[in-house]
Amino acid sequence: MSVADLLAPIDGRQGPVHLPAAGQWMQGRTLYGGASALLAYAAATRAFPGLPPLRAAQVAFVAPIGDRVEFRTGMVRQGRNVAQVRSELLCDGQVALSAFWLFGTAREANAQHPPARLEPWPDLPGDDLPADKAPPFIANNFHIRRAQAERGRGAPVVRRWLRLKQPSGLDPVADLVLLGDTLPPGAMRAMQRPGPISSINWSFTVLDPEPRTQDGWWLGETASEWAGNGYSSERLRMWNAEGKQVLSGMQCVAVFG
Repeated sequence: MSVADLLAPIDGRQGPVHLPAAGQWMQGRTLYGGASALLAYAAATRAFPGLPPLRAAQVAFVAPIGDRVEFRTGMVRQGRNVAQVRSELLCDGQVALSAFWLFGTAREANAQHPPARLEPWPDLPGDDLPADKAPPFIANNFHIRRAQAERGRGAPVVRRWLRLKQPSGLDPVADLVLLGDTLPPGAMRAMQRPGPISSINWSFTVLDPEPRTQDGWWLGETASEWAGNGYSSERLRMWNAEGKQVLSGMQCVAVFG
């Protein structure tokens, strides 16, 4: 099943929805974070068609999400250039995900400079990483290839090439929402022993409202800027295959064990 199947039951109306394709996107007892965020994004854009391009978002992963979800959406404010929308996913009557989306029309630039290019730029290798140790939702839905020579413990940075196994048929920004939380945190490479990890929130800015790439490949990076007390502050970035950065974000991750 493709991601389009996961989103098919969402029609923009509020209320309970059954998601028959949720099983393909489960990470343990909850939907994978990017899929959960995409559900909230689809709920917002289908409830309020005609919104400007997505510019930024704040997503809080509150509780596990399964195949039965209640959607709640609302327009917080719609101005001449910017619309701000809230969408929530409820499970068993309790908020399981809360998201705040900022949509904005393009304006004449008063400040303008490109993001720094990633150097050295990693070539796309020919083979996917082995999927035998990956969560099932990774093996089911993603091609993932190594984008750094370093392995094991070391600098807390993880870089991987990512691509959906089945094209989503969605707009490219929706693909970024889905893919942006795929990688494990950079703190994984600084962990003293194996243990579970869990995303708590995710805040990101879309740098290109009409992102394009070659053959569906995107480069993703997670980098721990600080870790301690059972948490890690992570920087998340994504580039297209030509080296243009398309997304910049931050995330708090719980590091257990």
